Amino acid sequence: MLQDIRDNAQGTIAKVIIGVLIVSLSIWGMDAIVGGFRGEPTVATVNGDDIAERDFLRFVQIETQRRLSEMESPDPSLLDEDIIRGDVLESLIQDQVLLQDARQQGFDLSDEGIDAVITQMPQFQVGGQFSQEQFVATVRNFGMGIGEYREALRRNYLMNQVANGIFRSTVVPLDAARQILAIQNQSRDFRTYTLSASLVADEVQVTDADIEEWYNANSDRFVNPESVEAEYLVLSLSDLIANAEISEETLRELYEQRVADMEAGEERRSAHILIEPGDDAEARIAEVQTRLEAGDDFADVAREFSDDSLSASEGGDLGYIARGGLDDDYEAALFALAEGEISGPVETGFGMHIIRLLDIRTESLPSLEDMLPDLRDELAATQAGEEYARLRTRMADLAFAEDNLDYPAEQLGLEIRSTEGITREGGQAPFDHPGLVRQLFSQDVLEDGFNSEMIDVGDNRSVVARVRQHNPESQRELAEVADDIRERLVRERTTAALQTRADALIERLDSGEAEPDGEGWTVYNEVTRNQPLVDPAVQREAFSLPRPESGAYTFGTARMNQDLVVVALETVTDGEVDVESPELAQIRQFLASINGQREYRAYQETLRERAEVSRP
Repeated sequence: MLQDIRDNAQGTIAKVIIGVLIVSLSIWGMDAIVGGFRGEPTVATVNGDDIAERDFLRFVQIETQRRLSEMESPDPSLLDEDIIRGDVLESLIQDQVLLQDARQQGFDLSDEGIDAVITQMPQFQVGGQFSQEQFVATVRNFGMGIGEYREALRRNYLMNQVANGIFRSTVVPLDAARQILAIQNQSRDFRTYTLSASLVADEVQVTDADIEEWYNANSDRFVNPESVEAEYLVLSLSDLIANAEISEETLRELYEQRVADMEAGEERRSAHILIEPGDDAEARIAEVQTRLEAGDDFADVAREFSDDSLSASEGGDLGYIARGGLDDDYEAALFALAEGEISGPVETGFGMHIIRLLDIRTESLPSLEDMLPDLRDELAATQAGEEYARLRTRMADLAFAEDNLDYPAEQLGLEIRSTEGITREGGQAPFDHPGLVRQLFSQDVLEDGFNSEMIDVGDNRSVVARVRQHNPESQRELAEVADDIRERLVRERTTAALQTRADALIERLDSGEAEPDGEGWTVYNEVTRNQPLVDPAVQREAFSLPRPESGAYTFGTARMNQDLVVVALETVTDGEVDVESPELAQIRQFLASINGQREYRAYQETLRERAEVSRP
C-alpha cells in the first residue's frame, strides 16, 4: 500500500489533497474531524454521523468568500445566502457519505502512510528534499496544528480512494476510439445549388394589414421596459491623477533621492582566493601573498590555492556584486579597494580571503529631464491616492446629507452627468454595475427621491446617482416598429418561398427526373471538417446529412444570408486511423476521463440516495 501511495504522491492524490486542503482544510479543526464535543449543535446527521454546526458555518464563510472573489466587482449584497448555505450543506453531506463508503470498503491510511504522502509533497520540499521547517510553517499558515493536518489529510485521502479506483478502471475499447477518429478525419464530396432570394422577390408581398396583424399577435415583443433617466457624479482616481499639480521643487527632491539610490547601487566585480581554516592556513596565506607580491597572475594563483572550487576554475572570479550581496567583512574590504588593487587577508565565516577588485560598473545617471515624466506620474499617483480616499469619504457624507447633487458637485469639484435608458437589467457604464442599478430602483431613490448610496464600481471609481425621471413599462407604437416587422416578414416569406422551390427540386432529384450536375451546380471534393472552403452553414449541413448509398445522393438545404442552398451529398470517406498514432491515444484518454466522471457521478448519486440523512 505504501508503494502505491509513493507512486501517486506526485500525481493525482497529491493534487487532489492539496487542492482541497488549501481551500477548505485550513478551517477544519481536530474536533470537527473526530466528531466534536458531545452535545455540540449539528446541522445534519448522515447515517448516524453528525455534521457540526460550527464546521458548517465555517464552510459557508469560505464559500461566500470564494464566490465574491469570482466577481469582477465583489458585492456581498448580490449573493443569496440561502443558496450558499444549501449548497454547502449538500456538499458536506456528500463528503460524509463518501468517507463512510471508503471506510466500509476497508480503505485506510496508516500513520506511516501519512508520513509517506507528506514527505513527497512538493509544497513541503526545499531543494528537492523534505523540509520539516517548511512543513511546519505551511501547516501553521493554514491555521492548523500538525495533528489536525494529519487527520484532515487522512480524511481527504480516504474520500478520494474510491474515485481514483473508478477513474483508473474505466476502459475505452480501441474500436470506439478508432471510429471517433475516423469520423473526425472524415471527408465528403458534395454539390451545391444556390436559390437566390431574387428568384422569389415578386412573389413576396407584405401589406400594412399583414404588419398590423403580426404586431397585434406579438405585441408582447414590443414593450419598452421600465427605465429611469439618471444624473450622477463620478469620483475617479485616474481623473485626480491627470489633474494633480506637482511642484518643481518636489520633483527635484524626488529626483535627487532616486539618483542617490542609483549611486548606492554600484556593482563591483571581484576575484578571491579562499583559504579555509586549518593547521596550514597561515602558511598557505603567506605563500599566496608571496606569489602575488612576486607578480604572479592572480587567476593562476587562485586556480592553484583557492579552496572555493567553483570560482577557482574561473580564476577566482565571483562576478559583479552589489552592496548587501555578500558577507559584511568581505563586502567592506571589496568596496574599499581601487580597481586592480589586491587586499590583505580578510576573515569571514568561510575562512581567509585574498580579494582583487577587477572592475567597477555604474550606469550613467539619467538627467532630471529624462526622469521627469516617471517622477511626475509617481508623485501624482501618490497625491491622488490620498486625495481620492479623502474625497470618497466626503462624497459618501454629502450624498447622504443632501437631497440633490448640486451641492455635492460644487463641494467636490465634479460635473453632474446624465444618462437615460437604464432598466432593471442595467445600462451603459457605470450603470452596468448591479449594485448601482439596484440602488436606483430602490424605494428610497426611485420613489422617495433620495440620492443613492456611494457605490464603488471598479477601477477606483465611486458613483453617487439619483433618478431624474422614472419611465414605467409602456407599449411601443405600431408606427415605431413597422419597418422592423416588414423586414422580418419579408425575410421569413422569402425563406418559405425558396424552401418550396428547394423541396420541389429535391423531389425531382430523388425521383431521377433531374441530376445534380450541369449549370448552377458547384462541386466540392474531399472537404474535411472545419475546412474553410464553403459557407459554414452549408458545411454543417453537408456533414450532418446521412451517408448515401452507393451511386446515390442524400439532400438537404442550408440558409446562406438571404439565399437558400440545396446540398447534394455524394460520397463519405472515413479518415485513415493509425492505431499507434498519438491522436488515437489522446481520444482514448479523453473518452476514459469522460466515462470515469460519468460513472463516478452515478456512484455518488447512488450513495446519496441510499444515505439516511436527518436534519434538526
